[in-house]
Amino acid sequence: MTRTARAFWITAPGVGEIRSVPLPEPGPDDVLVQTVRSAISRGTESLVFRGRVPTSQHTTMRAPFQDGDFRGPVKYGYLNVGVVTGGAPELLGRSVFCLYPHQTAYVVPSRSVIPLPDGVPPERAVLAGTVETAVNALWDAPPRLGDRVSVVGAGMVGCSVARLLARVPGTRVTLIDVEAARAKTATQLGVEFALPTEAAGEQDLVFHTSATAAGLQLALGLLAADAEVIDLSWYGDTDVTLSLGEAFHSRRLGIRASQVGAVAAARRATRSLRDRLGLALELLADDAFDALLDGSSPFEQLPVVLPELAATPGLCHSVSYDVLDEAEPA
Repeated sequence: MTRTARAFWITAPGVGEIRSVPLPEPGPDDVLVQTVRSAISRGTESLVFRGRVPTSQHTTMRAPFQDGDFRGPVKYGYLNVGVVTGGAPELLGRSVFCLYPHQTAYVVPSRSVIPLPDGVPPERAVLAGTVETAVNALWDAPPRLGDRVSVVGAGMVGCSVARLLARVPGTRVTLIDVEAARAKTATQLGVEFALPTEAAGEQDLVFHTSATAAGLQLALGLLAADAEVIDLSWYGDTDVTLSLGEAFHSRRLGIRASQVGAVAAARRATRSLRDRLGLALELLADDAFDALLDGSSPFEQLPVVLPELAATPGLCHSVSYDVLDEAEPA
């Protein structure tokens, strides 16, 4: 008897539905995972949901277990925590993280899941993919002791970067956002906060995560001479216009992209993608990351909830699952 699961599919820009999907039997090197929690990556998933992925980036931006094409229908997502209920005996009963979309149960190679470290609850573990992005950025541009560092954009990625920076001794970190309410989040993360109009200049390093031209322009304006902006933003199909006159040339400022699809060059010879993701999960033993969790909805409500989330700024909205009816017989 074929077992089935339920999955969220984007059927057209701004439209999604829950579909039944077949579950294969796990092979000797596979695991069957029942999802207990997933999360929505507000930046990337919102662009995918709205159909804003440029054709030139369809291959680059594929998620590891994506089904379908960005033109739609497409099953997309990569923040998933579940419990192993079948397959590899050494993993049975373990809570694991996987870069899997929103689906009630799934079968993947056992090497594709990472057990949660002790002290990391599923609700926080869904942030692993986001913290992994922050880890990669700090590998791309590690701060030095005593540096003045700003993070422009207090979304999931920006807040994750800020928290990791806060743990570097002597570093003065400022989180910058247009929403004054993010001041509370900054305090929870152990960093300072500033509105764009209040942000101090002469920064040794600036990370940009707002995915706006205004944010990137601000980030450049905050730099000290010979410093650079590390841009983690993905703009989708949006054109970005910058003013590079005045001091950009004479102060020898720089802009460098940091993208999570490959391990940062500085660590590529010694760290694998799995190593990086495992480190992100270890770092999530820090309960300060709970400041990024700002709401949850049942899986069945995703077709209604995701359009609302895609239209509004926010942090990590998670998805809860009823594990009692997972992996149903067809």
